[in-house]
Amino acid sequence: MIPILLVGIIFAALLAIIMYILQLLFIWAFIFAGIFILIQYLIGPAILRATTRLRYLKAGENPWLESTVKDLAQKSGISTPKLAIAPDPTPNAFVFGRTSGDATLAVHEGLLQNLNEDEVRGVVGHELGHIKHKDYLVMTALSAVPLLVYLIARGTMEAAWVTGRASRRKDEGGGLAAVLIAIAVVSYVVYIISLLLVMRLSRLREHYADAYSAYVTESPRQLESALTKITYGLSLSPAPPHGARTLYIGDPALAKMEMQHIISRKEEYDLDRDGVLNERELELAMEKEAKSRWLTINRWFQTHPATFQRILMLREIQNEMTTGKYSEKRVYAHI
Repeated sequence: MIPILLVGIIFAALLAIIMYILQLLFIWAFIFAGIFILIQYLIGPAILRATTRLRYLKAGENPWLESTVKDLAQKSGISTPKLAIAPDPTPNAFVFGRTSGDATLAVHEGLLQNLNEDEVRGVVGHELGHIKHKDYLVMTALSAVPLLVYLIARGTMEAAWVTGRASRRKDEGGGLAAVLIAIAVVSYVVYIISLLLVMRLSRLREHYADAYSAYVTESPRQLESALTKITYGLSLSPAPPHGARTLYIGDPALAKMEMQHIISRKEEYDLDRDGVLNERELELAMEKEAKSRWLTINRWFQTHPATFQRILMLREIQNEMTTGKYSEKRVYAHI
């Protein structure tokens, strides 16, 4: 909740400054911002469907997946989302929609091919957590803020350049150009701050969805194993990350970075010394990385928490479940 408030306050402050400098009514800034966010909200799902080439499942086409999603949705107290398949060989999944009632849960072909049923069930629990928390609506609205601020920064900088050239040709003062440059500089600073806050919120939302999956499936182990395979599979993808990767359960860019770090310590994790990290060795590597607290400034700009951090939290939930003290009230206690 704090990141949402901070983004809103900072954005409102920027608009107030710009409107004051330009001597415009403040209400017009909010009207413009509201229209911008509304357009993204309305056309976002259509763009996502087109760019991912989704195909909606017909009733009875995949009985196990349909039954699993329906059962977990009923347990979650939400409407069963529409199911779709993306013709993508990477193991990934995401949800989107305008309301929780018309949400779509999309899975990549690579997810169904490379994960077993228990692991897919853990992923489904995670995605239903996003629907339960209405994350796709929150992130769609908030992600528009840094984009809008960036457009303001670029636009005012371009306007300052044009105004400055015109002023020099006419031997006039560059007062307006200076004002526009000031607005652009402030906007760029606000852009970085708002982007960091939105990324922070995005990572928190993933942790909440992970914790919800552990609760609704009653097996943190399912998602833990799935995340290991997803990270490895995404790290092998040659394709550039999708523009809407905030919505995915795994980010290919982060997966590549994580796997490069593990491979750099391959000798330590290759327990049977055969030169290859098998599934179990990779899982143990992820577990060890979870305890290392390896962090870099680059992670501040990541949409997802590191896989080893997610695994660490799921392990904590699993350990609490074994004590018999875990309850619905403690679903998010480990975040």
